[in-house]
Amino acid sequence: MEGSKWLAAVASIWIQCSSGASYTFGIYSPVLKSTQAYDQSTLDTVSVFKDIGANAGILSGLLYTVVATNPTTSRGRFSFLHGGPWIVHLAGALQCFAGYFYMWLAVTGIIHRPPVAMMSLFMFIAAHAQTFLNTANVVAAVQNFPDHSGTIVGIMKGFLGLSGAILIQVYQTLSNGNPSSLILMLALLPTIVTLMLMFLVRVHQTPSRNEEKHLHGFLLLSLVIAAYLLFLRILENVLVFPQWATIITFLVLLALLCSPVSVTVKAQRVDQERLPPSITSSTSLLIDEPELESPNKLAVGYLRDYDEVPTESVQRKASSILQPDEQKNLWQAMCTIDFWFLFVAMICGMGSGLATINNISQIGESLGYTTLARSTLVSLWSIWNFLGRLGAGYVSDIFLLRRGWPRPSFMVFTLAAMTVGHVIIASGFPGNLYVGSLLVGICYGSQWSLMPTITKEIFGVVHMGTIFNTISIASPVGSYVLSVRVIGYIYDKEASGEGNSCFGTHCFMLSYFILASVSLFGVLVALALFYRTRRFYSRVLLC
Repeated sequence: MEGSKWLAAVASIWIQCSSGASYTFGIYSPVLKSTQAYDQSTLDTVSVFKDIGANAGILSGLLYTVVATNPTTSRGRFSFLHGGPWIVHLAGALQCFAGYFYMWLAVTGIIHRPPVAMMSLFMFIAAHAQTFLNTANVVAAVQNFPDHSGTIVGIMKGFLGLSGAILIQVYQTLSNGNPSSLILMLALLPTIVTLMLMFLVRVHQTPSRNEEKHLHGFLLLSLVIAAYLLFLRILENVLVFPQWATIITFLVLLALLCSPVSVTVKAQRVDQERLPPSITSSTSLLIDEPELESPNKLAVGYLRDYDEVPTESVQRKASSILQPDEQKNLWQAMCTIDFWFLFVAMICGMGSGLATINNISQIGESLGYTTLARSTLVSLWSIWNFLGRLGAGYVSDIFLLRRGWPRPSFMVFTLAAMTVGHVIIASGFPGNLYVGSLLVGICYGSQWSLMPTITKEIFGVVHMGTIFNTISIASPVGSYVLSVRVIGYIYDKEASGEGNSCFGTHCFMLSYFILASVSLFGVLVALALFYRTRRFYSRVLLC
C-alpha cells in the first residue's frame, strides 16, 4: 500500500493502542507495593514520578520540532531516514523498554530491591516514553489533517486512553493472575509495535476529498472497539471464561484493531480517483516545504477545480490557522495570561483525575470491592477516558464550527461534571466507584483532547508539540499535591490495619471532598479563559 496520510493515521492509531502503559498502574501497583515493602505514601510518590514522566513532554516536543519540522533538501525513496517523526518514536521505544524491564527485574527479585529514588527514576523513564510516542502521533496527525484538528486529536488521544483496557485484555489472555508478567509485557509489546510501525508515520502535504467522512469512519470503529471491551468486562464479571473462550475473544479484539485499514483503503481509493494527477503524484514530505501552499489553500483550490463552491464550514476551517507572524513559541506563549489559565485549569482537572486512577485500586479495597471488581474498574476507567478524549474533540469541533461555541466552554462543562464525580466517590455508597469513576474518567479524558486543540488554536501549530507538552506538566504537578500530600497523607493517618491498610468510607472521604473543591476552582479558571478567548474565536475562527 502506497504511503499516505491515511496510512500514517492507522500506524499512529496502532502505536497509540499499545503506548498507554501508565494507565495499567492500578493493576501492578499492589505487587509493586508488596514486593518493595512500600507504604501508601511511598507508593503514591513513585506513582507521581510515573505521572511526571507521562506528562512532562517538553523534550519530546523540542525533538519533534528539530527533526520533523525543519526543511530538508533530501529527496528519494529513503529521504525520510534523514529526519521525521520516526526519530521521536525511536527515542520513546528505547525508554519504554529500559524503564519497565528494570522494574520487572526488581519486582521479580532478579536484582536486589532498589532504593525508592532509583525505582522512581525508572518509573519516570518508562512513563516518559509515552510523551515521545504521543507527541509524534498527535502532531503529525494535526499536520496531516489541519482542518479537523479537534477530531483527529480526539481520535489519537482516544485510542491512547483506550490502550489501558487493550493492554489489560492482552495481559489477561496471555498471563492472567501474575501482575509481574504484566510489567514484562509493558517492556516488550509497546517497544516492538513502535519499532515495526514508526517509519509509516510521516507528514504528507496532500489534500483529500471527504476527509470528514473518512475520519468519522475511524470514530465509528473506535466506538465499536470500546463497546466490545466494555461488553467483555461485563461478561467477565458475570461468567468465568474457559481458556478457549478467552483466546477467541482476544482474536476478535485483534480483528477489530485491524479494521481501521479498511478506512485507509477507501480513502486512498477516493483520493486517487478524484484528485488531479498533479496532486496525487506529488511527493509526500516529512515537513512543510516553504515553496508549497498551505494544505488549507490546496484543499479549497482542488474543490474549486471540480466546480464546487466551498461550504461555510470549509471557509471557516480554512481560516482557522494562525498567520506565520501570529504563531507563538514556548516563551511567547508563557508570557500570556491565557497560557497560565490553561495551566492552572489542567492542574485542577488532570491532577485530580490522575490522583483518582492512581488510587482507584486502594479505594476499591477500602470499600470492600473484590480483586476482579478492582481490575474491572481500571479497565472501565480506560474506556471512560477514551470516550472523553474522543467525544470532547469531536463534539467541540461540531459546536465550534456550526454554532460558534468557543472550545474553552467545554472545559468549563467537563470540570463541573468532574466535581460531581469526586463528590460521588467521597460519598461511599454501594457501587459509588462505578458511577464516580465514569464521570471523572470521561471528564479527565476530555481535558486531553481539549487542551492540545486549544493550544494549537491560540498559539499556532508550529510549536504546538512543545507548548502543549509544557502545559501537560500541570498534570503531574496536580497529581503530586493531591495524591501524595492529600490522599496519601490522609490515608496513612486513617490506616490502622495490617500492612498500613485502611477499610471503610472514612479512608478517602475527606480527600475526595478536597478534590471536589479543587475541581470547582478549575471551573472558575476555565470560565475566565472562556471569557478571555471568546472574542478571539469569534474574530479568527468564525469570521
